[in-house]
Amino acid sequence: MQIQLKETPEQIELIKAMGSKNLTVAREAMEAVAGYLTPVIKEVLLTAGSASRIFRDVPFGEDDDMSIPLDLFYNEGAGYVTIWSQHVAGGLPTSQVEGVKEIKFGTYTLNSAISWNKKYARKHRLDVISKSIERMVNAMLIKQELNAWAVVLRALAEASTTTINGGALKHVIGASAASNVFTVGDLNALIVRIKRINESYSGNTPVQPYSNGITDLFVSPEIKAQIRAFAFNPITTATAVSSPITSVTSLPENVRQEVWNSAGMQSIFGINISELTEFGDGQKYNTLFGSFTAGQSVPGPTGLNWTTATDQILVGVDNTRGTLLRPVKRDGDTNNTLTVNVDDQFAAFGARVEKQGYYMGIEEGRIVTDSRALAGLVI
Repeated sequence: MQIQLKETPEQIELIKAMGSKNLTVAREAMEAVAGYLTPVIKEVLLTAGSASRIFRDVPFGEDDDMSIPLDLFYNEGAGYVTIWSQHVAGGLPTSQVEGVKEIKFGTYTLNSAISWNKKYARKHRLDVISKSIERMVNAMLIKQELNAWAVVLRALAEASTTTINGGALKHVIGASAASNVFTVGDLNALIVRIKRINESYSGNTPVQPYSNGITDLFVSPEIKAQIRAFAFNPITTATAVSSPITSVTSLPENVRQEVWNSAGMQSIFGINISELTEFGDGQKYNTLFGSFTAGQSVPGPTGLNWTTATDQILVGVDNTRGTLLRPVKRDGDTNNTLTVNVDDQFAAFGARVEKQGYYMGIEEGRIVTDSRALAGLVI
């Protein structure tokens, strides 16, 4: 992610004013730049992160009583539901069993800050100021992403749905016919699983637009490499008992050519394929998911339980259900959900400290109101 300040005469003068030895002039310039940066940073955070693709914002006022009417999401005969959320940034996501009613939830504050020597402002080094602000935004984005995916992965690891016939279906399946090999057959099994757990309010087939099944699939770079290899390798069409798989066939030539021309499939069966480096063997989201599988009987690809060292999770999301929510508070004065402020800690020392900077903050939460929007595949 890059933030670039334009070298226009107006911006150059404004940056130079930030480095002024007149503290009043420097402060006014800093506040002017903060006002300019706020909408830009907000847009960057909304578009750069992966979690923003699946979480829907639910803004609240600063003094609002934050709650969600769960009967808009559920019609459960048992009269209770399980909600996953975080109460402290970086904390362990916890479940809360509630009756179908108005549920209260909490938010947490995420902060990030950066500073630089004022001489860079006086010399109008826009590259240094840009990189500093970029670093501050990246730190915030990392915190947002980790907290969001922690809730998704915990909900997925423990998700289980009781079907009409009374059976319990885990949302994670270990359908991989061979270890570390992704096939179209595996994806097909995942589609069937979410269709089975994605019932309507009446326990029957849902109609559009209330559920379309899996819309987004998040995979590791290694899995995406296997998808690109569809262009020049045969693919598996049947389950094999042992590896290597021998039952293979070729994709139609026009499909292979499309994969080759686009350097890989961006979607399969209408499902968007998103590549995240945090997924894959030994990577942080994979390891985080593994820490949530204890005692949950999450299956591995060969029918055994999940093994963090050798298995990796692929996360499927039904984004049409709108059940992944990001409650975010608006500032009472500016009505913004993101605040960027001048860091006052340097002002206390006056001209004796040749430093200045910004700090930014967001008060938000992450909630999965219905885990039936999530399904996983273990490879």
